[in-house]
Amino acid sequence: MIITRYKRPINQYESNRFRGLDLFNEFLNTLDTHSEPTQNIVDFNPTVNTREAEDEYYIEVDLPGIKKEDVDVKVEDNILTISGKRKLKNEVKEDDYYKIESSYGSFSRSFTLPEKVDIENIKASSEDGVLEVIIPKLKVTKDSVKKIKIK
Repeated sequence: MIITRYKRPINQYESNRFRGLDLFNEFLNTLDTHSEPTQNIVDFNPTVNTREAEDEYYIEVDLPGIKKEDVDVKVEDNILTISGKRKLKNEVKEDDYYKIESSYGSFSRSFTLPEKVDIENIKASSEDGVLEVIIPKLKVTKDSVKKIKIK
């Protein structure tokens, strides 16, 4: 015996009617009236490497083609945020044509810092498209046990 699923005719009619509306909406979404032909807005999510040493934490962010003036590093409520803007302009000048392609985008990456870090001495440097943030750990000595006398 073969089992087949029963479909009510009204459901088939309703689904076909809405499928047509979905296709029409998809067509309307392809007509973007707000875009400019010379500007592309690009989502940019830079890659990040993190590592821990004995006395420090390191965060390395790959930011190729981004100037250090366009990057902001801040700490607020124990959260380190690295943000900035990417502005790329590809310009080609030839004898018979002139072409400019531009892409813009902003990025932001946030990191929750561990409890025992020295926020006042965080350092950041940028070289060859790599931003390095060094977060020193607070020095906690194991010999800092204090004996309390009971009275």
